[in-house]
Amino acid sequence: MSVPPVPHADHDRAAPRPRSPWLTVGICFLVAVLEGFDIQALGVAAPRLAPELSLDPAQMGWLFAIGSIGILFGAAIGGRAADRIGRKPVFATSVAIFGAFTVAMTGTKSFEGLLVLRGIAGLGFGAALPNMMAVAIDIAPTSRRAFTAAAMFCGLPLGGAAAALVTQLLPPDADWRVIFYMGGVLPLLLVPAILFYMSETYRPVVRDGARERPPALLHSLLGEYRATSTLLIWVVLLPTMLMLYLLLNWLPTLVSEQGLPRSVAPLAAMFFNLGGAMGGLMLAPLVDRFGFRWPVTFAFTALFAVLVALATASSTLAILALSGLGGFLLLGANYAFYGVAAAYYPAHIRGTGSGAAVAVGRFGSVVGPLFAGLLMGQGRAVSDILSWLAPCAAIAALAVLALSFVRSSSVTGAAENR
Repeated sequence: MSVPPVPHADHDRAAPRPRSPWLTVGICFLVAVLEGFDIQALGVAAPRLAPELSLDPAQMGWLFAIGSIGILFGAAIGGRAADRIGRKPVFATSVAIFGAFTVAMTGTKSFEGLLVLRGIAGLGFGAALPNMMAVAIDIAPTSRRAFTAAAMFCGLPLGGAAAALVTQLLPPDADWRVIFYMGGVLPLLLVPAILFYMSETYRPVVRDGARERPPALLHSLLGEYRATSTLLIWVVLLPTMLMLYLLLNWLPTLVSEQGLPRSVAPLAAMFFNLGGAMGGLMLAPLVDRFGFRWPVTFAFTALFAVLVALATASSTLAILALSGLGGFLLLGANYAFYGVAAAYYPAHIRGTGSGAAVAVGRFGSVVGPLFAGLLMGQGRAVSDILSWLAPCAAIAALAVLALSFVRSSSVTGAAENR
């Protein structure tokens, strides 16, 4: 059986093509860089922030968790809103929210204040992501969808790497607020560019001269032959995000367990992020050329072996090389898959489908660190936890393989037969 093409719907033919699609891609890429920077900002500021505000490890754990919880709800809300009022206004608002509330974190001195502000910033982070997924498919020709999505989303790991680099460049006595000023002011400066230079790619369905409201949530996700594809997309993204956030949070601890210098920890995180950006840009063209079945399935299968090897690595060279390769496979496959997942939904409900996919994936990002913390409390080593992540890669690989056999007619048939 030949590899099926990335599905698309008749609604897509009516989607407007902006005059300069790569300008829109560039704006989304810059937003992704700043979002990646902001998501990592709390982690890199923590060594300075926690002592100054007398925050204990449990409180810092809540600050990390509330951001992911905010992203979960923000993705669901932002994706749905984009199908009602348009991509651009929701995208601009989400960027303004995470920029403004990141800056606001510099002015509070209480744990409760930080918790509320970080949670609201997380809503902005989350609302931006499904809009980027939808816009990537809206503006890209079918032959470039995966690469367009990857070109946008590779900004996330680059932003994370930039946050780690800034920390290394700042003097030891630098105020932690500098990181949040950078992460907050720059997104606010991008809002006018979104409003004036980014094209609105969404057009509602119009029948008999009247604009139709998007169908009910469950119908959007599961109706018209979409139940199988939606559930398989969720099965791919949930373990993917679980692996991603567990690795991001626990790679430094793995370095410490192996008795390596503390300076290796930020390098491992940087290799992981840079490998992810390279992976997205190299795997996505293969997906566009050959379909997603074999490139993405192979990437997740290879990730299984990399996780097992990383759990037993003991040298600096091995940990850095495996961290980079793990990022290449995990993030590369994930970003290429974003271009696949959003295309399973017609244009008029693409924000809803993308938002639900991001929200389910972010549930994994909440569960992963909590699960790891529980195991660590029972005396388990980080190397054990990483080896137990390998089955998650296998689950994602099997779900991608199954999704590749969901024929495009299953997705578009209802629309085409109207």
